Amino acid sequence: MREMLKSKIHRARVTSVNVDYEGSISIDRELMEAADIFPFEKVHVLDVENGSRFETYAIEAEKGSGTIMVNGAAARLVASGDTVIILSYATLSEEEARSHTPALVYVDAGNSITHTRGSANRSNELLLNFHARTTP
Repeated sequence: MREMLKSKIHRARVTSVNVDYEGSISIDRELMEAADIFPFEKVHVLDVENGSRFETYAIEAEKGSGTIMVNGAAARLVASGDTVIILSYATLSEEEARSHTPALVYVDAGNSITHTRGSANRSNELLLNFHARTTP
């Protein structure tokens, strides 16, 4: 088994932070769909400005809003306006890992999608095949 990059939202801009919220990162639903990230899925967040890296879970923000809001304790690790990379991973069999292509989502300064590479649909297909084989 290999832990592989499933998807990435590349160089998104943090629109706000809220230390008083329970936790998580709020991500524009359009970006979550393009990157094949489900609500409450674990994600890793890398801050390009200060080098902070942390993991949390994703929650949906309004579709098309451009929202990237870091909540709870993690809000102390980033600042509004910081550039972040948001990653999700999947555990795949050796065979699946060899043909896996992650979904890569590139955004502009307003967090609108500029282009994508890879395939979220291909990622979903591999995961469904894996779970079908391993679930009794």
